[in-house]
Amino acid sequence: MQVAELARALEAELRGDPDVEITGVAGIEEAGPGEITFVANPKYAAQAKTTRAGAILVTPDFPEVPAVTLRLKNPYLAFARAVDIFYQPPAWPAGVHPTAVIHKSAKVGANPRIAAYAVIAENVVIGNDATILPHVVIYPGVQIGDRFFAHAHAVVRENCRLGDDVVLQNGAVVGSDGFGFAKDEHGRWHKIPQSGPTILGDRVEVQTNACIDRASVGATRIGDGVKVDNLVQVGHGSSVGENTLLCAQVGLAGSTHVGKSVILAGQVGVAGHCNIGDNVIAIAQAGLHGDIPSGSMLAGSPAFDHKQWLRATALFSRLPELLRQFQRKPKREE
Repeated sequence: MQVAELARALEAELRGDPDVEITGVAGIEEAGPGEITFVANPKYAAQAKTTRAGAILVTPDFPEVPAVTLRLKNPYLAFARAVDIFYQPPAWPAGVHPTAVIHKSAKVGANPRIAAYAVIAENVVIGNDATILPHVVIYPGVQIGDRFFAHAHAVVRENCRLGDDVVLQNGAVVGSDGFGFAKDEHGRWHKIPQSGPTILGDRVEVQTNACIDRASVGATRIGDGVKVDNLVQVGHGSSVGENTLLCAQVGLAGSTHVGKSVILAGQVGVAGHCNIGDNVIAIAQAGLHGDIPSGSMLAGSPAFDHKQWLRATALFSRLPELLRQFQRKPKREE
């Protein structure tokens, strides 16, 4: 593909030779003459002068460099679109594999791709253009919208509801039992039935081995556009607002309510019955408790304001020195 054609597809301003041939994408350090790369982080700006890439995606005000540049507001997003143009995912065969088990009461929409040993139980409803790969299990009473994509070994438990364009990566479990037990007078734990479904909105992606529990009563709700990373745990009865990111190993205890456009970085833990406002950012390994106002940026465990945390951690490394200085000070004579 000539770079001029790619620029038109990405709606970018082209500067440089329009006839450069682009055959793929790569990072700025590895890219060769036939590949396109990007610069979204200023710390890589110097490498743009020496990269071997045939073209670079940059912001409109980026300095001139020897390589061809495609200029637009969001180079990172454009790079994702370029990957989509050049990467060809596996083509799954249309139809239903003879080893798949589909209950006669289930309703599957037009153009399905259902692979070997998938199981679709009674009274399931699935929309059009579904792709269901080997060993996926859909429990009874599940309702799923159009363009569902479930990778091998994903599971959707009974009576859960999923919107359009939902993606489940390998081993994702939607609607597993919440962790609910009550202790009797003899100290024995009795399981609390988890009767409420998990409800996923449109364009939700749940990645490998993440678990979104069902609720004891009510429902666990995941809003439109939410992305759930590998090994995330969403506790029963929780809710997550639109376009929120839950990064790797995040854990939400039961009845946690997370607002819209929140980013919880890797290994963030949230205590139960917390309300987290919109646009909150929590740095990796933060421990959140209590209600968090919208727009907050937090770090540490227990978490507090990120700027204050930076000052505190800078001071922490100096504590031995400060202690020695304190110990050397002469005592005042009384």
